[in-house]
Amino acid sequence: MSENQTTTAMPTTYDPKAAEQKWYDYWMQGKFFEAGKRPDAETYTIVIPPPNVTGMLHIGHALDFTLQDILIRTKRMQGYDALWLPGTDHAGIATQTRVEQKLREQGISRYDLGREAFLEKVWEWKEEYANTIRDQWAKMGLSLDYSRERFTLDEGLSKSVREVFVRLYEKGLIYRGKKIINWDPAARTALSDIEVEHKEINGHLYHLNYPLKDGSGFITVATTRPETMLGDSAVAVHPEDDRYKHLIGQMIVLPVVGREIPIIADEYVDKEFGSGAVKITPAHDPNDFEVGERHSLPQIIVMDETGTMNAEAGPYQGLDRADCRKQLVKDLQEQGVCIRIEDHVHQVGHSERSGAVVEPYLSTQWFVAMKPLAEAAIAAQKAGKGVNFVPERFEKIYLHWIENVRDWCISRQLWWGHRIPAWYDEATGEMHVSREDMAGDHLSQDNDVLDTWFSSALWPFSTLGWPEQTEDLKRFYPTDVLVTGYDIIYFWVARMIFTALEFTDQSPFKDVLIHGLVRDSEGQKMSKSKGNGVDPLEVIEKYGADAMRYMISTSSTPGQDLRFRWEKVEQARNFANKIWNASRFALMNLEGVEAEDIDITVNLGTADRWILHRLNETVRDVTRLIESYEFGETGRILYNFIWDDLCDWYIEFAKLSLYGTDEAAKKATQSVLAYVLDRTQRLIHPFMPYISEEIWQHLPHKGDTITLAEWPVYDTALEAPDAVKEMELLMEMIRAVRNIRAEVNVPMSKKIEMLIKPSSEAEAAIMSRNEEFIKRFCGTSSLETGLHISAPDKAMTAILTGAELYLPLAGLIDIEQEIARLEKEHQHLNAEVERIEKKLGNEGFVAKAPAKVIDEERAKMNDYADKRDKVLARIAELRG
Repeated sequence: MSENQTTTAMPTTYDPKAAEQKWYDYWMQGKFFEAGKRPDAETYTIVIPPPNVTGMLHIGHALDFTLQDILIRTKRMQGYDALWLPGTDHAGIATQTRVEQKLREQGISRYDLGREAFLEKVWEWKEEYANTIRDQWAKMGLSLDYSRERFTLDEGLSKSVREVFVRLYEKGLIYRGKKIINWDPAARTALSDIEVEHKEINGHLYHLNYPLKDGSGFITVATTRPETMLGDSAVAVHPEDDRYKHLIGQMIVLPVVGREIPIIADEYVDKEFGSGAVKITPAHDPNDFEVGERHSLPQIIVMDETGTMNAEAGPYQGLDRADCRKQLVKDLQEQGVCIRIEDHVHQVGHSERSGAVVEPYLSTQWFVAMKPLAEAAIAAQKAGKGVNFVPERFEKIYLHWIENVRDWCISRQLWWGHRIPAWYDEATGEMHVSREDMAGDHLSQDNDVLDTWFSSALWPFSTLGWPEQTEDLKRFYPTDVLVTGYDIIYFWVARMIFTALEFTDQSPFKDVLIHGLVRDSEGQKMSKSKGNGVDPLEVIEKYGADAMRYMISTSSTPGQDLRFRWEKVEQARNFANKIWNASRFALMNLEGVEAEDIDITVNLGTADRWILHRLNETVRDVTRLIESYEFGETGRILYNFIWDDLCDWYIEFAKLSLYGTDEAAKKATQSVLAYVLDRTQRLIHPFMPYISEEIWQHLPHKGDTITLAEWPVYDTALEAPDAVKEMELLMEMIRAVRNIRAEVNVPMSKKIEMLIKPSSEAEAAIMSRNEEFIKRFCGTSSLETGLHISAPDKAMTAILTGAELYLPLAGLIDIEQEIARLEKEHQHLNAEVERIEKKLGNEGFVAKAPAKVIDEERAKMNDYADKRDKVLARIAELRG
């Protein structure tokens, strides 16, 4: 809020609910998330994968959006003109299905209302759920530029969709034709592949004897869908199958309907599978359709759009397809045609929305010819002008799919969506495809709408104003990264690349960050039917948005699924509380300190220089890891620095200066504490935006909000390897003393004698400089340091890097137990020496590893060996 003001009155505990509402409102009022305010800055753009306006966001959305928010907040703080463009998808069949369900509960169908009145109902639904989604975005703390929000059915995007349709049609890449498509008989529409769920079903395999016309015998076929035999046009065998060569060209009399059909030869048939003879039903199977095309076979549709058998089904007309199967099988058994029924487990497609079994169905639809578009995408990828997949392995999956792509059925028999821009002349039968509305005398528009994926395929550039050459399109396109799950690489990512290359001559984004699914704690996929889903708002209500964001983002590894565990959210909440308590302590000791008072260049002690060095390393590592999308490792680095280095060590060391009488040392420590806490809040801000803003506003600062505060950068002036070495020795010493106290049950409140034998004058000087630290943190009654100190007879021993410690605890230790403890330590050290010796003896490792790494390994080995020798010497002393 106001600059240069330190407020010390931080509450005892952090209240997420109060902070979240307060700060999101503040960010909105300040318009801090709006792009375009840094005209001279480099841009960074993400367009949000638009959620469907069908209901509440789930935990998978929370992961997806949090990762994007981390990236956009980081880039905004790094000075980029960062745009995160929000929006929602009309989700054709999904939304229409939900609205129709709602109407059915009222006893109404869409046909009762008519098209226009029904669409009014859907728009009402859209407004309600778009508002719900905005509320959820806000609760998650997403820094979206709402001034640029888009919807796939808004006027601008509708114009983009028409433009793309017309251009592709004029190039011959969109056509109208008859093909086998996925048909939902309940929703009465074509489906895309992604809208079909394949479920394992315990079904049957029916073996049928088809009689030869000349009466000389039978040919046996097998099918899982006997009702489709009513539409058979042929039986196919492999041309090289000696069993059937003499039958090729002969006729069969199709049971029940009595129609004569030929035996044909086609290499599609696997002569090793089953009987080697296959029934061919061109109107009800995609593979059979292709065989039928090659052999000019009739395409006989035996059921209507509701899955009810039609006139071609003869005596079974009017029966539902499932009832037809039962009756037909019974009749075929009685006629001796169905000779065997076997149990058979197979995959059956179901409509994701209605749950109905999907019917492969011959239908006149609109298609995109995908091969030319795919070839352009393949060429761009192989020429290094495509997109960078993270992890890299997903590039192979993407290329495999587009190299084998089939034409895309883009028409849907729905009312909600982009109406196909084609008009038919009732008088002449001519068809006109146009960008403009041609409704009028004798002209009626195609009733179908476009597949939802058609409009979402244009999302990266249509949202920025294409086909107009808008300022936003020029400035923010192409985008920088797409964050999405691996489950829609084919259906959305690939189509965005196809269309972007075709219409903008550029890939739509530089990187595609692929994350996995959020599974339950047992590793199962979350679903409504299992009742194992997690509502992100419930997590936020219980633990706060920051805890949810930190847990879900730092538990993720690119491309891998993650398991949601409530205990991990609780750990993240505890981490937030740790940050709060540390900041609260610091602020109680920063009263009166203003931003301009902070000076980290003078009167610094060892601990001050060490924490600045560690902060500097953390800045470097966190920046690098975020840029490489390693959020899990970023979380580990931040956690270790904040919890261990800052809270457990530095703040404890700082108390000596803060509570001491040396005013210069106190001011230096106050400056370092304020500086480190400020930078720590900036580093944690993309992950935990609310608590970091709350704390930062209490710290001495300049600026209105942490969201626009500069991102920390690595500073060579803060490097202090000597302070690191010194602190590592002190910390190792303190840990060793505390471990020994714990082993013999001597509490810190009980003062002890301590002797230190440094390895050299340099270590002796360290001990001398830090005598007060050692006394305080080791709890000594007396402290003696010297190069020539001899080990007392009855003393606990610790061998450190640079010193030996002796704790004379007469009456408290058992010599044999101490020897046993040191022997265990000797075994550990010996194992470490052998491990590194083996590593350095590996020619492959030595050849590939950088010289610095090899030197570090040798230094560690020498250190372990030195400690091992000193432990052996101490064991010998105790035994002597």
